[in-house]
Amino acid sequence: MIEKIRSYFEKQGFDVLSRTGDRIGVKASKIRLFFIYASFMTLGSPLILYFALMFVIQMKDSIRSRRTSVFDL
Repeated sequence: MIEKIRSYFEKQGFDVLSRTGDRIGVKASKIRLFFIYASFMTLGSPLILYFALMFVIQMKDSIRSRRTSVFDL
């Protein structure tokens, strides 16, 4: 059970960073390093930004997944 939880969070975490990197044209590894260093320097405040990005991406995915055709509008 703990392994399932860990793998879920790892998958979601990588997805947020990779999609953000694709959007702005930067490698996900560079963004990941930025979040790690910024978290240590500012005592965790970039985690709030990270969770906000994760929430926005999940909401966008849920909205897009509901509309499968033009006639669903």
